[in-house]
Amino acid sequence: MKSIKYLAFLGIFFFCSFSAVHKYYVSITQIEYVKEKQSVQIISRIFIDDFEKLLRKRYDESITLDNGQDEKLIDSYIKKYLLTKIEISINGKEMIPKFIGKKYDDGIMHCYLELENVESISTFQIQNKVLFDMFDDQKNVIRTNINGKNKTVVLNAQNDKGLLNF
Repeated sequence: MKSIKYLAFLGIFFFCSFSAVHKYYVSITQIEYVKEKQSVQIISRIFIDDFEKLLRKRYDESITLDNGQDEKLIDSYIKKYLLTKIEISINGKEMIPKFIGKKYDDGIMHCYLELENVESISTFQIQNKVLFDMFDDQKNVIRTNINGKNKTVVLNAQNDKGLLNF
């Protein structure tokens, strides 16, 4: 009986593991305030295939991510898209993130953004609509480490904005 359950588990695991398309749509954005540098550092992790699909639909049908070609053009598209989909206000003042760059890692694209000259944070508001225009069930998880406090908020197309108090 134990071996049947074990074989069933292995079968389900292999079936799910080798599925060509993942069945969930999620990004994770980590936000950290580095008071000594007066900097808010942002890393957004997004599935490469999802973002590639978006870039092809929006900008260029021939775009291929993670192949080492057209990196300047790809960076310009990523920057343009992210800066229209991520809006941040600190202490009631809207701030525009600076796109630092990106790297690819095992099917995930890490996008690096930064807010400079941030003296203090008492309120942090973020609107993250990344990929909501592509996938109805997209979820964007926001994890923050601000003023030594960790907070998490999950955003979706119906609730795309979070306000955190510190």
